[in-house]
Amino acid sequence: MMTRLKHFLILLKVYYENMLKIKICGMVDKDNTGLIAKTLPDFIGFIFYPGSKRYVGKTPDRSLFNNIPSGILKTGVFVNGEPSLIVETTKSYGLDLVQLHGDESAKYCKSLQKAGITIIKAFGISNSFDFTTLEKYVEVCEYFLFDSKTGNGGGSGSKFDWAKMEEYHLGKSFFLSGGIGPEDAASIRQIKHKSLFAIDINSRFEIRPGLKDKNMIETFINEIKQ
Repeated sequence: MMTRLKHFLILLKVYYENMLKIKICGMVDKDNTGLIAKTLPDFIGFIFYPGSKRYVGKTPDRSLFNNIPSGILKTGVFVNGEPSLIVETTKSYGLDLVQLHGDESAKYCKSLQKAGITIIKAFGISNSFDFTTLEKYVEVCEYFLFDSKTGNGGGSGSKFDWAKMEEYHLGKSFFLSGGIGPEDAASIRQIKHKSLFAIDINSRFEIRPGLKDKNMIETFINEIKQ
């Protein structure tokens, strides 16, 4: 007979697994990263794209990646990068996932998948976006990420129309990104899409590019996961 404690622990596990996850992206400072890690997000992202204001640099200090508890997954963000370099960078800095934020093809994703890379594939969403174009990516990515359609690889601080997500029915779990701020927690909790897996936050929680506000993030996480 199952004990009450065991039953409670099973329910708690199911509850946590179905709870929205949080990804904090664009970290560049070792001390700030360590501080933000204490808010216990599920993912922390580092941008390896030179065109970003939050670029970690060509050869970032390894200490930037070492002050993160093992329960938080380290994600490297790349834009149309050379696949061999992505594989090398992933191994070198102990990244758990790779987020592809450019025009990478399904074939490109498959080549990284074969190299043992776990992929989040980002797509810029506009009102005319056709989600059926993602069918060829379903088998070569672990997650999708839906961001605002911009010309600079993300980080615009603007939202797309979230009602557009109602057209998405492929079943692949996705991250919601693009201009999400502290004031959006209540609206996010009202989203009932069964494939919404995680919330990706960045510029709206910053003191300056790359430096995050711990109190804002801590409050947001508590509001999302309460």
